[in-house]
Amino acid sequence: MTVEAWILASRPKTLTAAAVPVVVGTAVAIHEGGASWGPALAALLGAFAIQIGTNFANDLFDALKGADNEDRLGPVRAVQAGLLSARAMAWGTGLAFGIATLFGIYLVSVAGWPIVIIGLASVASGLAYTGGPFPLAYNGLGDVFVMVFFGFVAVAGTTYVQLLTVPPLALWAAVPVGALATAVLVVNNVRDREGDALAGKRTVVVRFGRGFGLAEYGLCLALAYAVPVGLAAAGYGPWVLLTWVTLPMAAELVRSVARDQGAPLNETLAGTARLLLFYGLLLAWGLILAD
Repeated sequence: MTVEAWILASRPKTLTAAAVPVVVGTAVAIHEGGASWGPALAALLGAFAIQIGTNFANDLFDALKGADNEDRLGPVRAVQAGLLSARAMAWGTGLAFGIATLFGIYLVSVAGWPIVIIGLASVASGLAYTGGPFPLAYNGLGDVFVMVFFGFVAVAGTTYVQLLTVPPLALWAAVPVGALATAVLVVNNVRDREGDALAGKRTVVVRFGRGFGLAEYGLCLALAYAVPVGLAAAGYGPWVLLTWVTLPMAAELVRSVARDQGAPLNETLAGTARLLLFYGLLLAWGLILAD
């Protein structure tokens, strides 16, 4: 057990999916004139802790269920590779969620009982993503989980702890963030379709085929670029269209998903995570400039 193994298991490249919703939610709060930096920071650190806890749990349960094995196409997983024991990973999962709870306690003192519901639901869903009697990812619900929690819950929740209300803009801004986070998962599922099927992991791509995954990926990206147009038309100013700067990047990623299979999709997955980061930063900047 080394520091490097724990860093590997935390999957640093996925943490953009935790950071971007908080950045966008804070930009909404700034636009609405009520940003509060203490709750914003706590929301960011809590989101990191929940993401890491979910990654640890995913590493553990996928290894125990056989979804991660020696034929894995994606990056190395710590438990499956023997870098960390299952027992150690279980303790790490509990510690990460415990740290998230500490930030949650502070946010409850700021924003009240709704944060209790959000926090409990986030931790429970993080564990249930690949664990428990009805693992979401194994039953085709991983996409819904990501859209709900990395989109609506994370963006609107971040805005709520600063404004103590959820303006309509927060819900609209959550749509492209959740859609692009879902697109990251779709690449993962397209890449792992054959292995997931053998392990009994019934993702939507396993259920409905690779073509469905390609269509879902394209729909996620199309939704992300349609929302800023709607926001601009609704009077939020032209700055939200800064997100369209990333459109050539998105187009190349769509071509890659359609063209590549197997391990080459690792780079496409990383590229989709980068797209989420750049898009999210530009959307946040556009919302702030529109203030």
